[in-house]
Amino acid sequence: MDLGLKDRVYVVTGATRGLGNATARALVADGAKVIITGRDEKRVREAADELGPDVVGLAADNADPDVARRLVESAQEGFGRLDGILISVGGPAPGSAADNTDAQWQSAFESVFLGAVRLARTAAAALGEGGVIGFVLSGSVHEPIAGLTISNGLRPGLAGFAKSLADELGPRGIRVVGVLPARIDTDRVRELDALSGNAAASRAASEAAIPLRRYGTPEEFGRTAAFLLSPAASYLTGIMVPVDGGSRRGF
Repeated sequence: MDLGLKDRVYVVTGATRGLGNATARALVADGAKVIITGRDEKRVREAADELGPDVVGLAADNADPDVARRLVESAQEGFGRLDGILISVGGPAPGSAADNTDAQWQSAFESVFLGAVRLARTAAAALGEGGVIGFVLSGSVHEPIAGLTISNGLRPGLAGFAKSLADELGPRGIRVVGVLPARIDTDRVRELDALSGNAAASRAASEAAIPLRRYGTPEEFGRTAAFLLSPAASYLTGIMVPVDGGSRRGF
């Protein structure tokens, strides 16, 4: 299936590894040009080199108020256009409501929430008809995840922002989508499994609760996200798509 991605230009944040990296890889494989970001300059450069000549890497922190403008300008100046953005950030600190500090909440709000809002708002001003804004969220949009209180607080709010943005941008032909990963086999999820003190047992218990009885791969997530960002998904907006092996039982 031709997704219509050839020569389209996307920004993918948090793409030096994990879900963002897998999405950038899927976009490039279908002919797109991509600007990837991450906070570590060396890692960004290495990831861009690995992904190939149609990828530019920029060191950037989503919490920086100037980053959104810089990324949009880089796409327009480097590739002559901007067709979409996938806003992905690392997960906030784990912990309980009693344990998470104000500083942890503030840091997560600046990067996970406000940084994403700024990126989406700036991209929306630059996108034309056929543009798309995607958010990497979490299964916690629908149901809280034990031990991830900050994520449980911020992700549903960001999903609400995305739904509102879809209503506002729809008349301009710009789509907004959310992608909700659950247990995908990334460094982040392996770290969360290890918090129990027995990573193997934690993973086995999680897999037993997933209808497909396994964790997803970053590649499976990346292909789903690339489709949602592509012209092939041109009549999909305002949706939250779970990539979870069937973990969510609700309609």
